[in-house]
Amino acid sequence: MKLFSKDLLGIKELTKDEIILILDTASGFKDVLKRDIKKVPALRGKTAVNLFFEPSTRTRTSFELAEKRLSLDVLNLAVTTSSVVKGESLIDTALNVQALGADFMIIRHSSSGAPHLLSKNINASVINAGDGVNEHPTQALLDAFTIKEKLGEIEGLRIAIVGDILHSRVAKSNIYLLTKFGAEVRLIGPPTLVPQESESLGVKVFHDMDSGLRDVNVVMMLRIQMERQGKGFFPSTLEYFRYWGLTAERLSVADDNAIVMHPGPMNRGIEISSEIADGPRSVILEQVTNGIAIRMAVLYLLAGARG
Repeated sequence: MKLFSKDLLGIKELTKDEIILILDTASGFKDVLKRDIKKVPALRGKTAVNLFFEPSTRTRTSFELAEKRLSLDVLNLAVTTSSVVKGESLIDTALNVQALGADFMIIRHSSSGAPHLLSKNINASVINAGDGVNEHPTQALLDAFTIKEKLGEIEGLRIAIVGDILHSRVAKSNIYLLTKFGAEVRLIGPPTLVPQESESLGVKVFHDMDSGLRDVNVVMMLRIQMERQGKGFFPSTLEYFRYWGLTAERLSVADDNAIVMHPGPMNRGIEISSEIADGPRSVILEQVTNGIAIRMAVLYLLAGARG
């Protein structure tokens, strides 16, 4: 079985079977990452271009490592020193990069829909590494992989996503994925950061941490995205932590075996206490490792879809 599309643009477009295929393939690649020699020749001779229009450490590094583990040739395009700053359009930039022999183009962009635009105009496989406030599909896939690895299944779990839902592409991709797998998804945060219309996606909305976290199996914290916000969403970071930050006391109302996740980067003392972030129930660093395996799986399967 292979993916139906040459691109990975979002979780919304994927079927449940395709998601299962990616997770199963990633499981095999995670075994590769445990070896002394963490490299396979699966995509030798092919080229991947990382086109990041927004700052990124984890996602860009994770993609680059995944590409190198598959023996791809890798090009990181420095957007700030490219012709984009001279006024070249996104499509023209992509077409020129494709002309250099790119088979995969991994793009992060501040505009929602940028990867979808590229996919319609180039032959290379486009992978969405985060577009505006739309989606971040590989983050949701690695989150699902981590949940299955730690808890066995996703179906029937109670999963709380806490924080800046309004501006979070991670939240949107996770909502699409987790509801496809039959999880009960709860969104928790200030009324200004959790749109009420979210309930139309099949989730429950809470503005009180104690009520929202009661008996959950997974607590997924989100970063407060100051760079996407204006003022007035909450009075201060101190007050935010007081009401919506994750502490040991708040976590105590969750299931005894609940795990804590965060896509990073973390704002300690605002979204989450260091005691929890570094504690035994945190799987945050495991998410980082699993991200490499997931991105290897996506690249490998898209290569198959391309023939």
